[in-house]
Amino acid sequence: MILSVILADAYDPVDPKGNIVITWDFVSIQDVYGVMVSIHNNQLYRHIEQPGWRLSWRWHGDEVIWGATGAEATEQGDCHRIRGLVRPHCCEKRPVMVDLPPNTPYTNQVANCCRGGVLSSVMQNNRTATAAFQIVVGSYRHATYHDGTKGPALPTNFGIGVPGYSCSNATKVNATRSSVGKHRHVQALLTWQVTCSYSQFREAASPSCCVSLSSFYNSTIVSCPRCSCSCPLSPTSQQCVRESDQSGVTELLPAGDGEPFFRCTEHMCPVRVHWHVKINYREYWRVKVTITNYNLIKNYSDWNLVVQHPNLQSLTKLFSFNYQPLIQYGTLNDTGMFWGIQYYNEMLLQDGNVQTEIILKKDRGFTFSGGWAFPRRLYFDGHECVMPPPDQYPSLPNAVPETRVSSAQRLLIAASCLLSLSIFIRV
Repeated sequence: MILSVILADAYDPVDPKGNIVITWDFVSIQDVYGVMVSIHNNQLYRHIEQPGWRLSWRWHGDEVIWGATGAEATEQGDCHRIRGLVRPHCCEKRPVMVDLPPNTPYTNQVANCCRGGVLSSVMQNNRTATAAFQIVVGSYRHATYHDGTKGPALPTNFGIGVPGYSCSNATKVNATRSSVGKHRHVQALLTWQVTCSYSQFREAASPSCCVSLSSFYNSTIVSCPRCSCSCPLSPTSQQCVRESDQSGVTELLPAGDGEPFFRCTEHMCPVRVHWHVKINYREYWRVKVTITNYNLIKNYSDWNLVVQHPNLQSLTKLFSFNYQPLIQYGTLNDTGMFWGIQYYNEMLLQDGNVQTEIILKKDRGFTFSGGWAFPRRLYFDGHECVMPPPDQYPSLPNAVPETRVSSAQRLLIAASCLLSLSIFIRV
C-alpha cells in the first residue's frame, strides 16, 4: 500500500512512463557470485547531473563485496570477521556504490561505466542514459522463491542517492542478458529489478524556477510572482546577495557547484524563464525565450526546458537550441523539449543566461487574445516552474475593461445627439 501511494504521488503527466530501472543480472550463482548491475534512466527529460547517482541497498544476510569493476564502494567497512590475505572491497551492511570518473584505466572499466554518475535523459542522449558496473559478492544466505528455485537473498531498502527519487524493493524477473563489452553479451542466470520514481514534492518543499512574460503589443512586463520560491530575506530563504553588494561578494564565493547562493530578487528563484512574444507576421509569429541563472555558484550542465503550448505542433524554425516534441497521448503534440547545443550552450553558467528565438506557423486556433500566446506549463531541468496568474498576462491594446453608462449619462448623450441633429436641419 505504501509503495502504491509513493508511485501515485510520482505520476508525471508529461512523462507518465518515466522512471529509473536498476537491473541485477547474475552471471554466476554459487557461494561467490558475479553480478552485472545496470542503471537505466527511462525518463524523457529528467537527467542526473553531478555529483551523480549513489546506489545503496541493505543486505539480507552477511554478504560482502569481494571486488568491483566500473564503480566503487564509498566505505570498506569492518572486515575483521573475514579471514585470509585478501581483503573484501566492502563489508558494509548497507554499501553505497558510486560511479568512477571518465579517466579511469581501461582495465577497471565495463561497458557504460565511468561517467562520474551522470545519466542523460532519453531525449538528450539515449546512449549515455545507462550506467553499469560489476561486483563479485560472497553469499552466505540463499532464498527460496515462489517458483521453488534457490538463489541469493533479495536485498532491501534500495536508494539511488538523488533528491526526489524513491525506490521499490527488488523483485525477481525473467532472466535477461547483460553486456560485458562492446561486442559481447552474457546470458544471466537470475535477474532482479528495482524501479525508482521521481516526485518534485519529495525533492523540495518549494519550487526552484519561475516564469515572467512580455509581448510586443503591451509595454507591461509581467514579472515572476513575488515569493515564487521563497520570500526575500525571510528566515527560511536561501542565501542571497543584493545587487549593490554583488561586486564585493562574488570574489569570495567558492568555485564550482555548492549550496545555493544567488542574487536577491522578489521571486527568490535560482532560475527564471522569460517568454517574450516578439513579432507578428502574416502567417507566422515569433517568440524569444531567455533562461537566466541567478545562482552565483552553480552551473547547470546539460540543462533542458520543457514547454507546453498548443502551437508547438507548428514550430517552423528554431535558433541556438535543440528541440524534440514529447508526444505521449496519441497524436497530441502540444509539449516539446528544448536543450543546448553541444560545445556551444549546453551549460547554463553561474549568473549567466541562454536564449533562443522560435518561429511558429499560425494554425486555425491562433489568437493573441486571452493569453493564448503564452505557455501553459514550463519545466526547467525537470522542475515545474511557477507561472504568473492568468489575469496578469499582457493584454491586447483593445482589451479594455467594460465601461458602464448610467441612465443620466444616456439622457445627456441623447440630448446632445438631438441638439446636433436640429442644428444640422436648420442649416
